[in-house]
Amino acid sequence: MAGTQLNWDQYATAWARLHGGFDPRAAAPVVRAWLRLAYHLGYVLGRLRVGPTPVTVFGVLLCVPVPLLVGRPGDGPFLGALFVLLASVADSVDGAVAVVTNRTTRLGYVYDSIADRLGEAAWLIAFWLLGAPGALVAAAGGLSWLHEYVRARAIAAGMREIGAVTVGERPTRVCVALGGLLVAGLTGLIDTDVVAGTITMAATVWVLLAGYGLGQLLSTVRRALIDAG
Repeated sequence: MAGTQLNWDQYATAWARLHGGFDPRAAAPVVRAWLRLAYHLGYVLGRLRVGPTPVTVFGVLLCVPVPLLVGRPGDGPFLGALFVLLASVADSVDGAVAVVTNRTTRLGYVYDSIADRLGEAAWLIAFWLLGAPGALVAAAGGLSWLHEYVRARAIAAGMREIGAVTVGERPTRVCVALGGLLVAGLTGLIDTDVVAGTITMAATVWVLLAGYGLGQLLSTVRRALIDAG
């Protein structure tokens, strides 16, 4: 029932049902701690009657300053990384609010997916502004979008679960964006001429992981749909 909040065990069970059966209680310690943080924040927001959609919108708004800040001399990439981190927290918390208050909806899932793509576009624009080649940035965005599109179409075609948990998933993109901006900031303190090379390396890592992850997903989708058909 909407408005009835779940405790951690109930939340973990519901979360697992929405994420292909992966139980957060059995996750690695860092992942489990992150998901518990999201649960507790979601619980508090649920008590304050804050819905998941405002949190989703807030997460997108946190992404907007990233490309605007990275060009600041000195601390720009660090500020961009901070906003990436805050946006990623909001991205986890909006789903936690929905689950913990029993307000998960298909429309909310669509909104969350759109918000994720918009946020990643802002991060990649920041990469481009710091000097990463446009073609590389476009490839990173395209492969990430295709990863999610293939999964959505496969589920619509009859695949019952989310498929493989690949190396190119959303948490990986968050880590690459966060790490890339932090390292670019650190190298910029030493020599501003190497920032472009550093962020280009981060964009390359994004492309390689996204491409490999897409291959993993396509292989799983092929097997799942053959078995289902």
